[in-house]
Amino acid sequence: MAKRLDLSLVLFVLYVSTAAIAMARNLGEETNEDTEFIKASCETATYPELCFESLSSYASEIKKRPLQLAETALVVSMARAKSAKNYISDMTDFKGITKRQHEAVLDCVEEMGDTVDRLGKSLKELKNLEDGESKEDFWFCLSNVRTWTSAALTDETTCLDGFGGKGMDGELKSLVRAHIVRVAQDTSNALALINGFASKH
Repeated sequence: MAKRLDLSLVLFVLYVSTAAIAMARNLGEETNEDTEFIKASCETATYPELCFESLSSYASEIKKRPLQLAETALVVSMARAKSAKNYISDMTDFKGITKRQHEAVLDCVEEMGDTVDRLGKSLKELKNLEDGESKEDFWFCLSNVRTWTSAALTDETTCLDGFGGKGMDGELKSLVRAHIVRVAQDTSNALALINGFASKH
């Protein structure tokens, strides 16, 4: 009797182990497919490698959904813009800052605030896109998203323009530029993915 119980227990453990391995493989395949979806979608972005690097960790949430991909790209861009705004805000106390540089920093902080606001509006509008809406409403919302995201890119360019001229060259400009360029790259990628989503409708 004991031997039969032992054999049953062994068979049960083997069954559970086999099922667990099979499940793990299936999950792995899903994750690979989700990751490949992001990689393929990012090929159309302005900065493909950066696009994939920024979004691949969200593969399990995106799950081969173009709309979710575009939303996530906006979330990433907005978070980057908020971080840049906070970083540049601290530059008002940069050692040796000139009056002109100080004004450029303040203007840039304002532009980054506008960027965050516009990207937030774009994200909210994307979330309003649901199946069952009329084509007119769909394209109206999508037009708003494109307009606000493009405007966010303009804000970022305007920030950098404020540091134009040789008189503005130096460490401060380099530090600000590094942060703003990264925000602009993420925003450009988000816009490309938004257009990619639109092309499927």
